Amino acid sequence: MHAKSEFLSELKARGYIHQCTDEAGLDKLARNEVVTGYIGFDCTAPSLHVGNLLGIMMLRKLQQTGHRPIVLIGGGTTKVGDPSGKDEARKLLSDSEIAANIAGIESVFAKFLSFGDGPTDAQMVNNADWLEELKYIDFLRGYGRLFSVNRMLAFDSVKLRLEREQPLSFIEFNYMVLQAYDFVELYRRSGCRLQMGGSDQWGNIVGGIELGRRTESVELFGLTTALLTTASGAKMGKTAQGAVWLNPDMLSAYDYWQFWRNSEDADVERFLKLFTELPLDEIARLAKLKGAELNEAKKILATEATALAHGRDAADRAAETARTTFEEGHIASSLPTLEVQRADLEKGLGVLNASVDAGFVQSTGEARRQINGGGIKVNDDAVSDARRLLTLADLTPEGVIKLSLGKKRHVLIRPV
Repeated sequence: MHAKSEFLSELKARGYIHQCTDEAGLDKLARNEVVTGYIGFDCTAPSLHVGNLLGIMMLRKLQQTGHRPIVLIGGGTTKVGDPSGKDEARKLLSDSEIAANIAGIESVFAKFLSFGDGPTDAQMVNNADWLEELKYIDFLRGYGRLFSVNRMLAFDSVKLRLEREQPLSFIEFNYMVLQAYDFVELYRRSGCRLQMGGSDQWGNIVGGIELGRRTESVELFGLTTALLTTASGAKMGKTAQGAVWLNPDMLSAYDYWQFWRNSEDADVERFLKLFTELPLDEIARLAKLKGAELNEAKKILATEATALAHGRDAADRAAETARTTFEEGHIASSLPTLEVQRADLEKGLGVLNASVDAGFVQSTGEARRQINGGGIKVNDDAVSDARRLLTLADLTPEGVIKLSLGKKRHVLIRPV
């Protein structure tokens, strides 16, 4: 259908929408009133990653088109574990681990959303505020009876786990009921009528809509995006070195910039639409570039995406660092830095361990394989011996050792 509301028109034009429970109804609602919508983020790590970015951008679009976003921090549901898209149960975290993770991820949202008390200002709430107060037997009698186990078994989040003969614990099986209750609770507290998320959340979202209809006689809405993969089929947000974190203390602005710069050619137009705010006509122009010119579009993608997550100054510095390093062949002082004790270089620091410490690889075995393939360099010279030690003799005139993985990942090792 042709959307008339600015909100859905923008999401459609940029390729966000995969499924909607009632597109015409949501479009009408968004034309006539301020829509409050939410996305939930469980606290399973101390930072969100690029895989979460699609949802964050949808909340941003919701606010930019005159509506009110809610960030739901899953302090309660994290204690249960979402089985969606998982072949095995998540590790159950302690209260202190969850609290530390919440502190880490909350700071991300201020870069994308405007918080306050106005009608379209974003809110951040924690579902532990209500889930931890539930009396479990009373809750099951009041809400559990409204869910059909037969229907729950039919949803992908449960069915796929069972088809693969992977165990699904009873506590995980409750997750759908709790997420549905979150939706109803947010409607009661804030008039929230829209839940958004990835397509793996479809069953959970539909459960909340049905619970709202049964308990509150209200029409709620659900909207999902497709689970994002690259053109070659790789899961978005994962690299050989691990997750692409959004927090700068877990991944530098330079490495974040490089992640986007390394996008596959076939992904550039789609990523420009989803993860930057460039006008669509400018994106169409960039998408027509071919060959070496397409690299300029990738640099623009990297700079604009990094500006949203790290700020414009950090993005411009990352772009300049890349230009100095690759186009002029200099050692840019703004490359990521790994500080090591001078005494370690005096006795010799193994290049295998240094590669792990630099975040290039996750194990010394992986570092050894990279060396065997000629992938690790010291001061731009390929390392051929896995027993190679970094010493004070390797320091450049700038007083650092440049450690590289491939052509695009570099760290300056600096003695302290």
